[in-house]
Amino acid sequence: MNKNRLEAFSDGVLAIIITIMVLELHTPDEPTWEGVAAIVPTLFTYLLSFVYVGIYWNNHHHMIHLASRVNGSILWANLHLLFWLSLFPFTTRWMDESGLMQVPVLLYGINLLCAAIAYFILERRLIAAQGTDGALAQAVGRDWKGKASPAIYLAGIGLTLVQPLFGIAVFTIVALIWLVPDRRVEHFVARAHETGSNAN
Repeated sequence: MNKNRLEAFSDGVLAIIITIMVLELHTPDEPTWEGVAAIVPTLFTYLLSFVYVGIYWNNHHHMIHLASRVNGSILWANLHLLFWLSLFPFTTRWMDESGLMQVPVLLYGINLLCAAIAYFILERRLIAAQGTDGALAQAVGRDWKGKASPAIYLAGIGLTLVQPLFGIAVFTIVALIWLVPDRRVEHFVARAHETGSNAN
């Protein structure tokens, strides 16, 4: 399969995920600032999940752009990632509707952990297909974010058992870490784009 088809399909799924999440938002019960204040937790959980989907979309785009080819194992690894991301609307809604109770927050953290593991697997499959001397492997480098994130999610899941808000705080910190752009990856993506443009 052409990697552009894989990326287009993934973009479509991620767009649907965001659409489902935004459709879950409800207007305040009262047209007052008090009514707005009542839905602030809902807006926060939506924002957190939206940021996570945005992070995955951005990094997935960079990763596929640097990949030279895709194969069957990559297709399944990509579907594996999309499966866990597709659960975001469900876990986000349950967490919000429960008022950030322990079990829903735990499930949300497990969802984040599984998505991070799935992303790492996809990354490894792409590197295996391209070779350790390929552009993606060089751009990723030691990938400390990708390796550290599952451990931090586990810490957040553990803290959720103590206090759900502690877990939410940890999950938010991971999102903030990923929001910081990786200049090394961006450099390789820009160089790959320039090479492609010159070839055309």
